[in-house]
Amino acid sequence: MSTSTDTTPADLATYGLYIDGSWTDSSSGRTLERTSPSDGSLVGRYARGGREDVDRAVAAARRAFDEGPWPGLAAPERAAVMRAAADLLRERASAIGRRISLELGKPITMARNEVVLTAEVFDYYAALALDQRGELVSRHTDAALGLVLKEPVGVVGMITPWNFPLLLLSWKVAPALAAGCTMVAKPASLTPGSTLDLAEVLADAGVPAGVYNVVTGGGGEVGTALTEHPGVDKIAFTGSTEVGQTVMRSAVGTVKRVSMELGGKSPNIVFADADLDQAVRGAYWGIFLNTGQACQAGSRLLVQRSIHEEFVARLSELARTSRIGDPLDKRTQIGPLVDENQIETVLRYIDLGRRSGAELVAGGNRLGGDLAGGLFVEPTIFDDVAPEHAVAREEIFGPVLAVTPFDTRDDAVRLANDSPYGLAAAVWTKDLDTALRTAGKLRAGTVWVNAYHDAGLPFCMPMGGYKASGAGRELGREGLAQYFETKSVHLRLGA
Repeated sequence: MSTSTDTTPADLATYGLYIDGSWTDSSSGRTLERTSPSDGSLVGRYARGGREDVDRAVAAARRAFDEGPWPGLAAPERAAVMRAAADLLRERASAIGRRISLELGKPITMARNEVVLTAEVFDYYAALALDQRGELVSRHTDAALGLVLKEPVGVVGMITPWNFPLLLLSWKVAPALAAGCTMVAKPASLTPGSTLDLAEVLADAGVPAGVYNVVTGGGGEVGTALTEHPGVDKIAFTGSTEVGQTVMRSAVGTVKRVSMELGGKSPNIVFADADLDQAVRGAYWGIFLNTGQACQAGSRLLVQRSIHEEFVARLSELARTSRIGDPLDKRTQIGPLVDENQIETVLRYIDLGRRSGAELVAGGNRLGGDLAGGLFVEPTIFDDVAPEHAVAREEIFGPVLAVTPFDTRDDAVRLANDSPYGLAAAVWTKDLDTALRTAGKLRAGTVWVNAYHDAGLPFCMPMGGYKASGAGRELGREGLAQYFETKSVHLRLGA
């Protein structure tokens, strides 16, 4: 268990809003403060924007789209700017990663890796910017042709969460830039620093003023103003299903394009023939990565009954030996939860689990002692959880795993699909037929086979959810398509 604290006065960052290529105070002069979830120290002070600031930012983005060079810039030039941004992200990975770690409590090694992965997203979409094409459609007459054109959708409002503040932002910003869009980003109030750091990266890489704007502030104020704004053509949102429903309702009035990645309660299915060493590690990181604060977390573990007892025993031992503590310590595996609201939610679900009749086999407590000043909870595992119970059905967004045994493949599929969510899933087996047949039956947008998180999420493959887990896709060519409008041009020849 790591207990050292390594924050310094230099870690207290102060940011304004970023609008039209300049740093500015909010119209009201109000600010937000962020304290470390690790020890309660003050780590950030940010401008608290409002509706007037959203108006300014949207106006800047609108001018940059309607009158600026970015939408009409040749694809090789846009790609070069994006590659330059990727290089700068790698150069600044330590500083930006430290900012993420301070605000979120994410272990520093993982936080720096998030910045490196963000650079890879920019490189990927820089390449796709060079590979866009429309269509030439032949007609039934020699006197006409049809052209199908792809044009940037316009001004995009981006509302992003706190759990992967830079990476999930890049899934929106990079394809939007590749398509020729302009944008206004609204980061989560708990972790705005890396979104603001990206403003400096993009400016230094050569992105023109007004293309990328940032307004920090509360979701109810800034987020609502953005989703309702008539100058915004599209909203890209990542967050909870409940807030996503609010975003959709808010965007209806102006009939905006809306894409969203929402909540999940993802099943991790382990068959008896699986490699148990790999599957145990996969189940551990599937739920406890980022302290369970991941939309794709494998928070439901379905284990075939013949290996259930051994599997749970091995997984519980691994959970009990986790290195929990200071996120700035490179040895730390699991950091704190993000804020008081989140730890209260997690502890409430743990209490529900205790009273449900399920067996608590690991964790279940808030950590005290040297970690009492932070928001730390033990990795927690409940066994024999009834599928209808809250800890097996509701998104907790914390280090709490619900284990349920199953007998047959059909049982596993039925249990896995018995959820309002459909974001991700995993299947562990050595049998290719079992893997493919099971994956084909699962109602989920992403299915790992013999992996969970550790196989990565290749940026060339789309990511998104079925059911209440979202609408549209991010990453891959499908992710880029979200930022284009399609235009048909009917051309009469010889006129």
